[in-house]
Amino acid sequence: MRALLIASVAALAFAAPAFAQIQTEIPPPSQSAQGQVSVTIYNNDLALVQDTRQTDVPQGRSRQEFPDVSAQIRPETVTLTGAGIGIVEQNFDFDLLSPQALMQKAVGETVTLVRTNPATGAETREQARILAANGGVVLQVGNRIEVLRDDGLPVRVVFDHVPAGLRARPTLSVTVQSERAGRRPLTLTYLTPGLGWSADYVALFDEANGRMDVQGWITLTNNSGTPYTNADVLLVAGNVGQEGQPQPYGVRRGPAPAIRDAGTESADRERLGDYYLYPLPERTTIANRQTKQVSFLNVAGTPATRAYEYRNAWLGSADAPQSANTVLRFSSSRDQGLGDALPAGTVRVYQRDARGNPQFVGESPIGHTPMGSELGLTTGQAFDVKVQPTVEHRERVSSGRWRTTMRYTLTNARPDAVTVDLIQQGLWGDTRIDQESQQSQRRSADEALWRVAVPANGEASVTATFDTRF
Repeated sequence: MRALLIASVAALAFAAPAFAQIQTEIPPPSQSAQGQVSVTIYNNDLALVQDTRQTDVPQGRSRQEFPDVSAQIRPETVTLTGAGIGIVEQNFDFDLLSPQALMQKAVGETVTLVRTNPATGAETREQARILAANGGVVLQVGNRIEVLRDDGLPVRVVFDHVPAGLRARPTLSVTVQSERAGRRPLTLTYLTPGLGWSADYVALFDEANGRMDVQGWITLTNNSGTPYTNADVLLVAGNVGQEGQPQPYGVRRGPAPAIRDAGTESADRERLGDYYLYPLPERTTIANRQTKQVSFLNVAGTPATRAYEYRNAWLGSADAPQSANTVLRFSSSRDQGLGDALPAGTVRVYQRDARGNPQFVGESPIGHTPMGSELGLTTGQAFDVKVQPTVEHRERVSSGRWRTTMRYTLTNARPDAVTVDLIQQGLWGDTRIDQESQQSQRRSADEALWRVAVPANGEASVTATFDTRF
């Protein structure tokens, strides 16, 4: 049935009656009806579209149509501004023209069936009335009832007009009251989902020299159902609040965050309130269902180092040695770092092999990062650096206290020495470390840190005794 309907519509002849109240001239499908378009795109699937069109407006009340708006427009956010006009009513027509919609809207109307004899090529025409279009099309032809079948026979349906309410393109119609007649600019402003952007970073890490080259790309995606032609595009980095958007609550568990120490330096970028702005350097067309990339950061030779981290979630044993995390550490500071605020995105890290070819070694997400921050990206798990936590002894010392002795065994199969940040998590505020083989740093009420040097092709161990409530 779908193939038959598509073939039918491809051959249909429209003789759509004019609508006297519509003042806007609709361009052909090959042309955009948009005017001067500005698009502001936020990180959280939201965009602000401002479209200024030169429009002939008669005096009094008229209905103006604006095709080529977003197919996902939020009608409650629409404003229309222009000299000497006031809005009476607005409607968003999102029932788009398609073979199925055409048949459904034409129920009860009369159409022409054109049948072609496959042997002679002769055509016959009959008037038919559409009775139903629910999973198939039922027609009344004279005194008989027929069902259009998808059997490959050459049959097409000809409509003499487009049923009311169907649009070839997403269209906003606005009834306005104008003080005077004349051509003037009208600016249509609205919010829409379906447009979004993120940052993508490509980092080439030179471990031998402790340096890294970083290129940052803005990745822009349009799934709004409408292209934006020759648009002035502005990107906003930050989380703009929306009604119904979940708010962060409490402490989230999971991998170590990329930002280890938040920076306090101000980037040399335009701001809007608490957000950074990233304007594209020139106007661009954002096609529907398109991903576009624009470079915004290019830094060579910034300091960077590889590190190893292992986090033990609670005072428990592991059945087997576990890999330490591989961490890439660098800064976004002005003097010894990337020298910029970093929008949220994904950092993909490459290293050159012995033949000089760059190879992918891992990726990690980052949040919105102020300039001057210290970052540690967990890019993967080390093959040769392992840690095994073991509970050596646990006893109750009173009705509400326990004493637990832990041993952490660290092994290194690399030909060079490494330092592992051994982090014991899950410590309550009243947990005490009574004894330890190496001095720890209490980074918070929940964490203790040992920086453990592990020799090349060797091992090291740390022991500690904890006094806890559980």
